[in-house]
Amino acid sequence: MRKRRLKNTIFLLLALLLCGAGGLAAAALLPSGQQALGTAVFAGTFLTSPRTALAAMGRAWEDEHPEAITDPDKEQGGGGFWTGLPTLGAAATPGPESQPAQTGTRPEGALPIVESTYTAQEGRIYIPCGAGLVKNVTDLPRDEVLAEMLQPMGFQLEAGSSEPQVLIMHTHATESYQTTDDLWYDPNYSARSTDNSQNMVAVGAEIAAVLNQNGIVTLQDATQHDYPSYNGSYERSKATVERYLAQYPSIKVVLDIHRDAIEREDGTRIAPVAEIGGQKAAQIMIICGADNGRMNMPNYKQNLRFASALQNQLASMYPNLARPVLFDYRNYNQQLTPGSLLIEMGGHANTLEQAKYSGRLVGSALAELLKG
Repeated sequence: MRKRRLKNTIFLLLALLLCGAGGLAAAALLPSGQQALGTAVFAGTFLTSPRTALAAMGRAWEDEHPEAITDPDKEQGGGGFWTGLPTLGAAATPGPESQPAQTGTRPEGALPIVESTYTAQEGRIYIPCGAGLVKNVTDLPRDEVLAEMLQPMGFQLEAGSSEPQVLIMHTHATESYQTTDDLWYDPNYSARSTDNSQNMVAVGAEIAAVLNQNGIVTLQDATQHDYPSYNGSYERSKATVERYLAQYPSIKVVLDIHRDAIEREDGTRIAPVAEIGGQKAAQIMIICGADNGRMNMPNYKQNLRFASALQNQLASMYPNLARPVLFDYRNYNQQLTPGSLLIEMGGHANTLEQAKYSGRLVGSALAELLKG
């Protein structure tokens, strides 16, 4: 224990020397029980990959201060979660990389894209939920989280109801995807679009269509809460959800559909994919917020029950489609219902068709879960 504390202290001092106030800012954003170790991870990352460390620090600050982001074209993270910092415990690792078929000559200045399937194994922070996994990066003990995950969901749909049961919406509606399946991208391409046939609205529409086809009345809100200003996106989407809940008290499930953004320090973008039914699907990731006393989410454990049940359903029906649920100290308006979750549908290096296909798969798994 003393050696571990000494090691953490050395790393903390190193982070302070290298990053000054920036290192402290990054540590301050972590839960109290993880501050020293989190800063150590940041310091080590700074030594090996300065660009990754600085981007991660900036991303963490943006999560806490979304009002400071005024230019969505320069925002680096996508849907509020960035995959890149070293993980603690048994790691979720990308599988063998492959490269999409080329449809033309790689233009000068273009940067590479690689495809990879992210997998994980049960470990200290990876907790099984049936066929799936939940990545617990909170301070909550493993046994406490597992016990909560085994509880039934905190809501039940009204069978055969003609009233809306599910709401699909988008805090960052203008997030978009690669326009071709080439193995490169234009670094000047922002992966944003106000065309709802090309952005997250098109992906959410696939989920909504499958649910409605299965008799679960689902509404979709296509408001672009992040345009023309990224500033205050979550405040605006919160008001939208509250308006729907007031008009339709029958709504039990609210899904905020985003996409991730996975990029290495050398500029290489990663497209998380899984082969389902002989077709490439964009890997998805459920994000479930937890409350450390500062998130205003007193009933967050009910959302965790829903997240783990959906994760199990997805993993049972479509192995490797869903990366482990991220259970972390984050607030994405999930306090509004016990069935509120954020879902990342692939990343900015996936194609729109891959994401839409995943939308249909998510809709099918969700329909089976809710009808069951």
